[in-house]
Amino acid sequence: MDLQLRGKTALVTGSTAGIGFAIASRLAAEGATVTICGRDQAKLGDAAERIAAVGDVRAVCADAATASGAVKLIAETSDTDILINNLGIYEAKQFTEITDADWHRLFEVNVVSGARLARHYFPRMLANNWGRIIFIASESALVVPSEMIHYGMTKTAQLAIARGLAEQTRGSGVTVNSVLPGPTRSEGIVEFIRSVVDNKDAPETEREAAFFAKRRPLSLIRRLIEADEIAAQVALLASPWGAITNGAAVRVEGGIVPTIA
Repeated sequence: MDLQLRGKTALVTGSTAGIGFAIASRLAAEGATVTICGRDQAKLGDAAERIAAVGDVRAVCADAATASGAVKLIAETSDTDILINNLGIYEAKQFTEITDADWHRLFEVNVVSGARLARHYFPRMLANNWGRIIFIASESALVVPSEMIHYGMTKTAQLAIARGLAEQTRGSGVTVNSVLPGPTRSEGIVEFIRSVVDNKDAPETEREAAFFAKRRPLSLIRRLIEADEIAAQVALLASPWGAITNGAAVRVEGGIVPTIA
């Protein structure tokens, strides 16, 4: 299926690894010119080289989590057709141990960073009568995990921003959506699973099974999602074929969220 992304430009934050890298790679392979960003020049260069093997890519060394990083990113990428707000962090922490600094840190990285970039690009998309903004949220926005309530809060906030912006797109060619992945395979999630299961020395497959049995029992697929699976869904939403999905919280979480949620 041709997603008709040739000639489109895309900016993907948090794009040197994991879901962000998979999304950037998929958009580039579909013909979009993709800008990736990151704080580590070596990781950024490696990611750009790998994406260049499948399509057009630009790399900007900037920390999109900070105001100064956003200024640099915007200065080098003043316009984009597609904005993927993927940058995010998480941690497992009991509620009583979450400090004020923890609340502020997760909110700044996971929420403010995306709102800051949308504030710049959204009016330009409306003026051009075409654009896509996609917030990569999480199933934790709807089924808030007890072991990281502050993370769940930030993901719920992303849904609110996406829906609020979508309300301003009526009758235009611009859409704003959020995507809710479930636990997706990465180095970070493997270590996270190790930190919350009882038998931390069990083989990885056993730890994964224990995690879904005890921590995510509502999952229907009972496995980690692959980043490429998320990227395929995001690419469709980012394309002209995704025009009828607007203001939605699109669930790509393997059935963790009950239908009534």
